[in-house]
Formats: sequence, C-alpha cells, structure tokens
Amino acid sequence: MTSLSSVSPYDNMSPVAQVAYRARAAAADLAPLPRSAKDDALLAMADALEVRTSEIVEANAEDVARAREAGTSETVIDRLTLTPERVRAIAADVRHVAALPDPVGEVVRGSTLPNGIDLRQVRVPLGVVGIIYEARPNVTVDAAALCLKSGNAVLLRGSSSAYSSNTALVRVLRDAVGGSGLPADAVQLVPGESRDSVRELMRARGMVDVLIPRGGASLIRTVVEQSTVPVIETGTGNCHVYVDAETDIDMAVEILINSKAQRPSVCNAAETLLVHKDIAAVFLPRALDALADAGVTVHGDERVIEYADATKATIVPATTEDWETEYLSYDIAAAVVESLESAVAHIRLWSSGHTEAIVTTSQAAARRFTQLVDSTTVAVNASTRFTDGGQFGFGAEIGISTQKLHARGPMGLPELTSTKYIVTGDGHTR
Repeated sequence: MTSLSSVSPYDNMSPVAQVAYRARAAAADLAPLPRSAKDDALLAMADALEVRTSEIVEANAEDVARAREAGTSETVIDRLTLTPERVRAIAADVRHVAALPDPVGEVVRGSTLPNGIDLRQVRVPLGVVGIIYEARPNVTVDAAALCLKSGNAVLLRGSSSAYSSNTALVRVLRDAVGGSGLPADAVQLVPGESRDSVRELMRARGMVDVLIPRGGASLIRTVVEQSTVPVIETGTGNCHVYVDAETDIDMAVEILINSKAQRPSVCNAAETLLVHKDIAAVFLPRALDALADAGVTVHGDERVIEYADATKATIVPATTEDWETEYLSYDIAAAVVESLESAVAHIRLWSSGHTEAIVTTSQAAARRFTQLVDSTTVAVNASTRFTDGGQFGFGAEIGISTQKLHARGPMGLPELTSTKYIVTGDGHTR
C-alpha cells in the first residue's frame, strides 16, 4: 500500500499544471514579504542580467538566426533582438521598478463605521499571473519584475520564436531570485513550444488567477475567447494623429513623424493620420515629404492622393482594410476630414481604443477632442509614443489594457493588485 507521505503533489500532473502548482505555492510565500525583500531580489535580477549579458545575447542570436531563415519581417526581428545595450536598458528598468513604491498593503480607503468597527480596503497581490506574449523577450523581464514587486508569481509563455532567449532570461532571473532567498518558482517559463501548452494555461482556472495576453490581434482574440481564466485584455494599437484646422505646422509634422517613425514596430506608434480639410493644403505637402524622408509609405484616401504630384512621398490608394490595420511597419493610412467631429467619428469606427492624438492651437478643439474620444489615452500636442508605463513613471509596464474593467491604459504595479477588506471590531456582533 502506498503511504500518503510518499505521494508527490505532482503525481499525474501535466508539466503545465506542475509549474502552476509551484507558482501558487510561491505566490503564497511572496504575498506577506516586506518591500525590502522584494527589492533585494529585483536588484539581484538586474545585476545578474548585466553579469550574464553574453549568455543572454548568445541565446538570442539563435532565435534571430531562425527568424531570418524563416523570412520574418525586419520589424518583428527588431522586437526580437537583444543587444548588450538593450540588456543593460532592461536591467535599468528592473532597478527602476525596485525604486518604485510597493503597492501591497496600501490602504485604498478606510473609515470607522457608526458602530465603531474599523474598516480598511487594502491592496493585495493578484496571486498567479500568466503572461502569453509574442516575440518580445524584454517582456519576459518586465513581467517578472513587475509581478515580483507586486507580490505575484508569474508564469511566462512567450512565443516559440523567442524560446532560446526566454529560456536564458528565465534561467538568469530564477538564479537571482533564489539566490536572494525568495522562492525561485516565483518566476517560471511555461514548458512546451506547441499551442497545447497555451491552451492548458488558458484553462488552468483555480491555479492561475489572471491571464494577460500581449501581442497581435489574433493572439489577444484567441486568449479572450478561449480562456476560462479571467483575462485582462491588452489591445492592438491602431493609433491616430489628428491635425486640427488651427495648428502649428512645424509641431504637427514633428509629432506625426515621432508618432509613426521613431519606432514603428510598437503598439503606441501611429497608424492613421487625419487632417482637417482647412489645413490640408498647407500641412500635407510638408507632412508627406517628411514621411517620405522617414521611409514611410502612405495609404491615402482620394484627397490625400491629390497631393502626390506635389510631394516625393510614396502614396498608394487606401482600402477599407487600411483604416483598421495595425501596420507595425513604415506604413500609415491617411485621410482628409471635414471637421473635428468627422475625425472623431472615424476614430470611433476604426480605432482599437489605444491612443489618439490631436495637434491644435485651439483650447476649445483640444477640450472637445478629449471629451469625445474614448480611448485609454488621449494626447494633446504630444506624440502617441508617450503611452508607455515607463514614460508615465510607472516603471516597466506589464501591458496596455484597452478594456474598461479592473485596469485601463498602461498597467503598472497597482494594476497588478486586487483588494481585500479588513474589518476590525471589539467584540462586535451583528
């Protein structure tokens, strides 16, 4: 007869269930830890990333080589690639997270009730956070750092295209976490490179508290529609820049180019330009030339195409599909609109709800635009590229939520917590 003491909790568990089980135990150990213990682990992670940079870059080179062999686009390869400089920047982000306030234990609200009971609502970790993401190995470190700081264990399921990179990164992070005295299982890579492991993670309700997908529209839609684990939906970035009738032309051109071309492969890059008809004749020739200089192809409507002979830009006719496309490349859709209200109507129809910008010298137009546009972030005379946890001062973000429940916009540390009520009485009964 088999004794109870000889039965492993992992008996009959799949590999995915095993890491989830271990993550749950690690989350319970993390939850009561003081900030100092978590910060020490984060600083150890940052140091380890720098010390073992060559190991990480070497593993990443394997992924990049496979991607090039497979004919992967350069924008995706850019997101996949880790250089020593990028690893140092990632380590700096981890140190930034360590310096941020710890949200756990923060009193959201509290009061003494008329009956004398003390009531406090305090922030607590979510528990086990699963991240499903595509070929961006920096997400591996960002997610691990933010989850650990907020007292959560993290299960990382990156794409197979970044498997070597993610394996090396998680190995480095686990060694650092374990070496600092915290449970190494607070950071785990979900085993397997097939979609089966993703499906199992999405169905690990009761073991995983929340899933956060980061990637393209297809990935996010799959996770949202097929998961039985609660999902915080991060959306695609079909971001718009609207140039108003009253505007500073120089500023508008600069904001447009920064929004589109500074780094086109990210979700806060602009994908559509909308120009008020009253400023189009002055603004578009300059803007189209600037886009051409930046190597951007313009997918224009009929009124934009009218300026083709007056500019060196490459302009192709826009189709209906262009208005809903997140290019993640040196492409932008462009249209001339009748009014601010027409621009807002276009945005409401086609936007993914991520970020929209208005460039205007009119306070009334800026106020009207911010009131009417319903996206996570509305920028006035600023690039769409500012929608970012680091730029907002949150540290490295876990993602940008485009839904309205629990979290919206760049998700920093507070968004990785839930709350619980603590009721303190003195022999009170009801």
